[in-house]
Amino acid sequence: MEKSLGTIFISLKQAQVKLAAENRAAKDRALAAAAAAIDRERTAILEANAHDVEQARKSGMKESLVDRLLLNDKRIDSIIEGMKIVIKQEDPIGRTQAGWTLPNGLKIEKVTVPMGVAAIIYESRPNVTADCAALAYKAGCSILLRGSSSALESNKALVKAIKAGLSEGSGIADAVALAESGNRDEVDIILKARGFIDVVLPRGGHELIRRVVENARVPVVETGEGNCHIYVEPSFLRSRAEIDNAVEIILNAKLQKPGACNAVETALVHKDALAMLMPVLAEKIAGKAELRCDASSKTAIGVPPAGLVLKDATEEDWETEFLDFILAVKTVDSCDEAIAHINRYGTKHSEAILTNDLKAAEKFRAQVDAACVYVNASTRFTDGGEFGFGAELGISTQKFHVRGPMGLDALTTIKYLVTGSGQIRV
Repeated sequence: MEKSLGTIFISLKQAQVKLAAENRAAKDRALAAAAAAIDRERTAILEANAHDVEQARKSGMKESLVDRLLLNDKRIDSIIEGMKIVIKQEDPIGRTQAGWTLPNGLKIEKVTVPMGVAAIIYESRPNVTADCAALAYKAGCSILLRGSSSALESNKALVKAIKAGLSEGSGIADAVALAESGNRDEVDIILKARGFIDVVLPRGGHELIRRVVENARVPVVETGEGNCHIYVEPSFLRSRAEIDNAVEIILNAKLQKPGACNAVETALVHKDALAMLMPVLAEKIAGKAELRCDASSKTAIGVPPAGLVLKDATEEDWETEFLDFILAVKTVDSCDEAIAHINRYGTKHSEAILTNDLKAAEKFRAQVDAACVYVNASTRFTDGGEFGFGAELGISTQKFHVRGPMGLDALTTIKYLVTGSGQIRV
């Protein structure tokens, strides 16, 4: 029988008080048991996921988004490995960040404490369920998981295993809960749960994030959609090997997982790099993804290779997160123009420059407004696992508290501990 959200809120609040008092050994033991339970229950989890995938395809979901929903043995292994990395990390709670003594003798310590009760509202990706549960638990926070209806059966199976594992490991199973009715009303109730939910993290597309940011009455850590760019300078294309490397980076950023928020959506190409880059890019992307080019980059391709889907780019393309096998291409006259384009159309997520010009790299790093800025690498590395966090809550694109891939520290805040010996203020 489904619990009401009101009952879940109270249970999460009570569980968090208990969890905040747990030491690292207890939290790690419970998480290890949860990871073992996921491994043990993988058949049931995969069966539930197969149902979700079948329904998604029947509904017409595009394959790049079906891929975000899909679980298999390799991905479950990755979930378990991520949980193990979280277990190995230092406990983020109880760290003394600073300490000092005032002239009146008061001793002040600035220490880390759990954020409290977190809620994450997310789309597809059932791996997020396990990632966020593990991170929250290690950070001493209880968490309400509200996934999309497309992944409901997968999430139910995962949460069932996680809660069973926490119990088996003498942990606090009520610190993890799933909002499982699938009703859209759930989101509005969560967003208004002042006094019960301490922070909400939206993780998904533009509409979901906008809805949460505009309607929440509880604090929000805004994760961002990813309209990401790669800017290519001629200095990076001094040989055919370097041209091939540039194309390989672009193809990795576009094709390796096009439904990810860190996939590239627009390639910005310096006018002096067009003739070297575009024919090779067109040849290697043909049959794999569609190109939407401005006039100059389209002309630079020459005779389109067989299998290439080539369209004229529009203004709308520059501002679109395709999450699909589509790459827009725009010609720019300078690094300054590339930076201006990114700061206008980008979503402050992940941006890259391919260059052998140190001054250009430094300018790009300094002036591009994004959580992650790359030099000579694919944007696909913006990820908690790739950054060594084991898992992530999402990619924050805002500028306070936390930015970029969010690991354990994102669910902590600080408390000042003040010790006196009878002092009074006069």
